Amino acid sequence: MELKNELVGIIHYTLRDDKGETIDTSEGEAPLEYLHGFQNIVPGLEDALSGKKVGDNFKVSVEPEQGYGELDPTLVQELPKDMFQGVDQVEVGMAFHAETQNGMQTVEVIEVDEDTVTIDGNHPLAGQTLNFDIEVVGIREATPDELEHGHVHSGEDGAH
Repeated sequence: MELKNELVGIIHYTLRDDKGETIDTSEGEAPLEYLHGFQNIVPGLEDALSGKKVGDNFKVSVEPEQGYGELDPTLVQELPKDMFQGVDQVEVGMAFHAETQNGMQTVEVIEVDEDTVTIDGNHPLAGQTLNFDIEVVGIREATPDELEHGHVHSGEDGAH
């Protein structure tokens, strides 16, 4: 069976940056299950998986435009520190949920000054080439619920 839209792909992966440093891996964990054709993974990886079969091993580099996008400077903003009322101490690396014109978004604090806090709404991997080592370990039919909901249901009770 070849991996195509509306099938569940089951893969082991290792993601590295351009320096060869591991960013994420399924090694030692359960494989990743995703619903092919439903944008559950970055487009460049999904494209590379199309047509693959169980047992296929391959490497693929995904450029930013097919990954998490280019860095968007408009998503970096300096805000007054008083906007963070209720937080004892705002520190670099903290993440907050913010309501934006595009809905809820996670932002990271990248700088804290006496009166201001600079936040970044870019995905942490935006602007980076994603280097994957992939092993296809399974392919299965999606359930009607998975197709209706647009993602894989896992666990004993088939929950999200």
